[in-house]
Amino acid sequence: MHVEFLSHWSGHLGREMNMNRYGHAGIPVVVFASSGGSYSEYADFGMVEACKDLVEAGKIQFFTVTSIDKESWLADWKPMHDRALAHQAYEQYIINEAIPFIKHKTNWFDGMMATGCSMGAYHALNFFLQHPDVFTKVIALSGIYDARFFDNSQDYDNDSLVYQNSPADYIWNQNDGWFIDRYRQGDIIVCTGLGDWEQDGLPSFYTLKHAFEEKNIPAWFDEWGADVAHDWVWWRQQMPFFLEQMNL
Repeated sequence: MHVEFLSHWSGHLGREMNMNRYGHAGIPVVVFASSGGSYSEYADFGMVEACKDLVEAGKIQFFTVTSIDKESWLADWKPMHDRALAHQAYEQYIINEAIPFIKHKTNWFDGMMATGCSMGAYHALNFFLQHPDVFTKVIALSGIYDARFFDNSQDYDNDSLVYQNSPADYIWNQNDGWFIDRYRQGDIIVCTGLGDWEQDGLPSFYTLKHAFEEKNIPAWFDEWGADVAHDWVWWRQQMPFFLEQMNL
C-alpha cells in the first residue's frame, strides 16, 4: 500500500498541519479524527487495514487530517462562541488549504468523501452539509450531531455561529435549493449502533433522519444492533461494508 506522511503550513491556523495519505488512486476520503484523536489514529486502530482491498485496488485513498478539537468544541474552559470561532478557523483550513493540497497531490478535482467515527462523524456530516460542492459522499459512524452536547446546554444563547455548526438543528431551516439539490445528488450514510456508549448520539441521529425524510433527501440511516458498541471493533466492520455499497 502506498503511504505518505505529509505536512503543510496553515495560514488560517498559524501552524504546520500533519496529514497522512494511504493509497495511490481513487476518490480522496478525508478522515476526521475521533474525540482528542490524532491524524494517525485511523491506521493505528486498524481502519486502513480493514479497507485495504479497496485502497490497494485504487478505489479510494484516505487522507487523515489533524484535529484541533481540543482548542474548539472540546475546550470546555472556553465559552461556546469562542469554541465556534476556533472551529471556523479550522473550517477555513480544511476548505481553503487542506482540500487544495489534496487536489495537488492527487490531481483529483471532482467531489470528495468525508468520513469519521464518533467526533469525526460529526465533522464529516457537518462539512458535507456545509460544503456539498466539495464533499459529495459522506460516511458518518456513531456521531453526535447536536452542538448542545459539547456544552451540556439546552440552548445556544442565540449564538448563530454555534447554531450554524449543529446539523441536527440547522438542517431543518436549510431550504436553499442549491444546497438541497446537492444533498439529493450525494451519497449519504449515517450509522449508529444501539449498544454500549451509543445512547448519547441517538437523539440527534433520529432528528436528522426525520429531517432528511421531511425534505426528501435520500440518505441511508442505518441502525446496527443492541450488541453494537461505540467502539473501533465495530467501526472496522462498518466502514468497509458501507464502502462496498457505494458506487466508487
